[in-house]
Amino acid sequence: MRVLAALSGGVDSAVAAARAVDAGHDVVGVHMALSRSRAQHRNGSRGCCSIEDSSDARRAADVLGIPFYVWDLSEEFEETVVADFLSEYEAGRTPNPCVRCNEHIKFSALLDRGVALGFDAVATGHYARIVDVPDDGGGTARRELHRAADSAKDQSYVLAVMGQERLERSLFPLGDVVSKEDVRAEAAARGLSVSAKPDSYDICFVADGDTRGFLQSRLGSRPGEVVDVDGEVLGEHDGAYAFTVGQRKGLGLTRPAPDGDPRYVLEVRPERNQVVVGPNELLSVDELRADQTVWLAEDVPAGEWTDAEVQIRAHGEPVPARVRRDERDAGSVLARLVTPLRGIAPGQSLVVYAGPRVLGQSTITSARRGAPVHA
Repeated sequence: MRVLAALSGGVDSAVAAARAVDAGHDVVGVHMALSRSRAQHRNGSRGCCSIEDSSDARRAADVLGIPFYVWDLSEEFEETVVADFLSEYEAGRTPNPCVRCNEHIKFSALLDRGVALGFDAVATGHYARIVDVPDDGGGTARRELHRAADSAKDQSYVLAVMGQERLERSLFPLGDVVSKEDVRAEAAARGLSVSAKPDSYDICFVADGDTRGFLQSRLGSRPGEVVDVDGEVLGEHDGAYAFTVGQRKGLGLTRPAPDGDPRYVLEVRPERNQVVVGPNELLSVDELRADQTVWLAEDVPAGEWTDAEVQIRAHGEPVPARVRRDERDAGSVLARLVTPLRGIAPGQSLVVYAGPRVLGQSTITSARRGAPVHA
């Protein structure tokens, strides 16, 4: 099988490519150049795909003895991932750019180009498992996305958006490893210089980690009011886009709450350019509505309540819930949580699991306190 190995310049993708070679595939390495900014260097950058990473990726390909190319996807990255990030915050929502990068870049631009060039699959260093369920005679063979064996590194949450068609053409060679330490040890044994390279974190296109500053540099100053749930003005802000539900610090309030308790962001109202704040107890919600659904479990029909677990953040704890896709609109999902969650913002990804299996992904549009659900 001809395999395009995505080499980010980190240890995970290098070992994943090495395992693809060991499996007997015809492997070609490619590094995705996502930024043209000279400010994005490894010694000052907190994310992935920095300028130095391409050199590390090339050295890994040399050790593995595979062809290597750099593809400039910076224009696609800016027009999809970065543009979506800005528009979502501007609309009062809180996006996850890694989800959009997997959707638009790693499993769209990269995979689609690879298929056009005659490759059969893309291999990445993501921590997730693909499970092939054989046909039982009734035409039910399917491919499922599951959590990784290493729960601490599991990345199925950000992969759920890829869709069934792209799942069919994906390889995750690290899905069964039990710890990151094992991956580093394997890299060292293979002579890969990235074996001790630190993990990337935070948003790759925000070089200094200052998300608020990045938003202000792109969206400009937009002064407005900070109000309580009754509409009383408590302070001012320089841009509602810089706030997210659940935020406690940096609210710019002129006086404390009457009871002395801290206030939190409850809602962002972009149409009024207002930030609504209130007490902690108003953050708890147990009913979530979501749209833009990507459903991977064709055997789980729409219109029926399903006992499942939902996860709201990439490294959050899953919580039991009853989930239903609207049979009239397969793009919408309703989730009723057994245990309330705090600080859920529109724009976050809601990923539905049945045990380790990913059933689907949707984007939260609203969260509220509804009727309690019993397990």
